[in-house]
Amino acid sequence: MDKPVVSSSARVASALGGTLGEDAFRSLTPDQIAQLCEVGSVGKYAAGTILYQIGDKEQVFFVVISGALHIIDPTESGDGIVSTIGSNAFVGEIGLLSGQAPFLNCVVAEDAELIRLTTEQVRRTISEIPEIGDVIVAAFAARREILMQSATANLTVLGPEGDPKVTRALEYVGRNRIPHRWVDSHSAEGLEMAERLKLDPHDMNVILRGDQVVPRPENPGIAYAIGVPLDVEDGARFDLTVVGAGPAGIAAAVYGASEGLCTLVIDDTAIGGQAGTSSRIENYMGFPTGISGADLAYRGQIQAIKFGARFAVPRTARALRRDRDGWAISLCNGTDIHTKSIVVAAGVQYRRLPLDNLEKFERAGIYYAATELEARFCRDSDVVIIGGGNSAGQAAMFLSRHAKHVHICIRRPDLSATMSDYLVRRLESDPRITIHGHTEVTALHGERHLDAVTLTNRADGTEQVLDTRALFIMIGAVPYTDWLTPHCNLDDKGFVLTGPEHGGRSALETSCPGIFAVGDVRSGSVKRVASAVGEGSVVVSSVHQHLQDLEH
Repeated sequence: MDKPVVSSSARVASALGGTLGEDAFRSLTPDQIAQLCEVGSVGKYAAGTILYQIGDKEQVFFVVISGALHIIDPTESGDGIVSTIGSNAFVGEIGLLSGQAPFLNCVVAEDAELIRLTTEQVRRTISEIPEIGDVIVAAFAARREILMQSATANLTVLGPEGDPKVTRALEYVGRNRIPHRWVDSHSAEGLEMAERLKLDPHDMNVILRGDQVVPRPENPGIAYAIGVPLDVEDGARFDLTVVGAGPAGIAAAVYGASEGLCTLVIDDTAIGGQAGTSSRIENYMGFPTGISGADLAYRGQIQAIKFGARFAVPRTARALRRDRDGWAISLCNGTDIHTKSIVVAAGVQYRRLPLDNLEKFERAGIYYAATELEARFCRDSDVVIIGGGNSAGQAAMFLSRHAKHVHICIRRPDLSATMSDYLVRRLESDPRITIHGHTEVTALHGERHLDAVTLTNRADGTEQVLDTRALFIMIGAVPYTDWLTPHCNLDDKGFVLTGPEHGGRSALETSCPGIFAVGDVRSGSVKRVASAVGEGSVVVSSVHQHLQDLEH
């Protein structure tokens, strides 16, 4: 083995302080070690033994009784040791619980006695011995955060800045917490990499460890390439299938899985839904300083995985039909799954404006979310936001820290009727933000990327062409419910009708027995994160009642 070098992961880990660093490197007590000896198999391993490595189908869980292990991030100049695992410590990160392939190598550094547990044994231990589960899950989650911060070269998105395909790929890996880095193919490093791998620098490609090229992949192709488990066996059966992984869907998964239901969650984009694109949520109880939608969703996903829920993202529900003891859902890849109950938490799709060239500029200057990814395109530029809701207000506050100036365009004269008062006061007092009442965007300008927009004041008819590289459209959304027809009753806007007055046996049940709707997709719901989480939590009691009725 080459002489070890210190990797970027190690530097990130050593720089961590507070809870994240402490959680990542916690150890087990002697009593907990003794309990795990009864669960797993104890064996002796010689120095140099490879316990798992990048490219294996799944991670393996080891606890060190004696000896030491190296966690290694391979580099061209040698093997970078991320950390050394000693007695009473353990290996692994959150991907182990969801069946992901490892992002690092694990090698026995000196002769060791180890406890080996299968993934199923780890899941059962977490469920049955909470004192051990709390330590393992906290460490796993913290280690994934370290991997996210270390700019790991396991997955490199290579492509030009502002390219829609690059933006789409970065959205997927970022929102789904897949460790990655991005290299601008027109930078010096990017041009060298493209030349070495004989790639067109104008294209988007994904490069895996060892210079394995995945040419121009869609999101499922990225997932397959790095071993993210997407596929559900054709004909697989579940007690509960949750369609949509926003706050409502994740809450339903947490409560369903924690109460023993065999639970599957599918989503066509990423964990978090629309809330996952929010840079900051300040009015959710328990987070006085606010929390990003992505972080809130990630914490919920960890809870659901802890209790055994399965996630398949990206996967889309295409059609629905009745089954012998419930329902069959046809997925986008041709797989059919069978489920006794369904919680529809599919949320909504972003509403688009009727503007020429809109599709051409999507992800190339037109965005529907304001996260760190989109903020990088706003440097030293004016930014335009269309919308007067809280999401638009939070986006304006966030983007004002990156852009030269932020312009909010609304049809109403002011924001008082559509936005929380605390946000209105902040926006009005911020010199970096201008609110344009009675104003619409009426034209888009640019070639390959958005360069400018035309603002039209409907009150006085004046027009202004504003140079901008980023237009954020936040004007609400429409429900994703086509796949439910003709089974479930919908309102005239396509939202799902629930409750006894619409054929349901409980407040959240649809006209179809065993199908429930929660969150934004439900007709009449309050469009707030807290209410979505509440509905997702409460609906599981109705699911249990339905399952009991099936048994009888």
